[in-house]
Amino acid sequence: MCARARRDGTGRSQDCLAVTGSGQRWFLVNASPDIRAQLLAAPQLAAGPGRRETPVAGVLLTDAELDHTIGLLMLREGSPLAVYGTGPVLAGLRDSFPVRPILAPYGSLTWHEVSPGEPVALDGQLSVTAIALGSKRPRYARPAASAQQDPPPASAPAGPGAVDPWVVAYRFEDRQTGGSLVYAPCLAAWTGPLDTALAGAGCVILDGTFFHDDEMLRATGEDRPALAMGHLPIAGSYQRLAAHPAARRLYTHLNNTNPAQAADSPEHAMLQAAGIEVAHDGMAVEL
Repeated sequence: MCARARRDGTGRSQDCLAVTGSGQRWFLVNASPDIRAQLLAAPQLAAGPGRRETPVAGVLLTDAELDHTIGLLMLREGSPLAVYGTGPVLAGLRDSFPVRPILAPYGSLTWHEVSPGEPVALDGQLSVTAIALGSKRPRYARPAASAQQDPPPASAPAGPGAVDPWVVAYRFEDRQTGGSLVYAPCLAAWTGPLDTALAGAGCVILDGTFFHDDEMLRATGEDRPALAMGHLPIAGSYQRLAAHPAARRLYTHLNNTNPAQAADSPEHAMLQAAGIEVAHDGMAVEL
């Protein structure tokens, strides 16, 4: 897939979402290492008119993985930015991966803890609620003895009252339009709370890291099942997703081994037949 992307010029940046109600204030969901290029490619997020002014008002973190947090370092010298995450995620960014103390001297970021199930008002129009999905820690935040391994049961789904909500989804609600969106780029297993969150959603964007559980073995020879890495493969989720036909449904966060990226693959055709899309860079959804 990498060779094909280089040949065809179809490379993908790492997953990140920008959400707005008013069109004036935008909230990122995760801050990827590609954040600079992603912001420059989105005219709606252009800086100005004031010096160091930007329409990006905040960042919501679904987890503390490197591919979702490194971009915070690139946002250090813009206008004030509110960063939201669960208690374990904010603690991980303070202790194991010390982004918070590193950024403290720049003074532009404030940190806000979110609790699963409790709505947070982002502005007068948008509110967001976190849904606990799992307790899988980033590799850098695991005990030293297991740092080189993906933990088996540690990636099991957590309920709404989970003690260790390291991984969450977010459900956004627009009070003016009634539009709603669920974003879950990391999903270890299909849970009851997730099903509840999807009910009535206008759009659902889910973890599409792997299509098959043994995809890494097929593509690289490494025996690292998707489920053991905390990712429910598309083959195990798309039928559950198809059970929500009223929503626009998309997959994101595709690994470079995932054949669904190719429009001529059987896997892509399977999703099309189910009315499900593969998200692409620059895609805009209005609800």
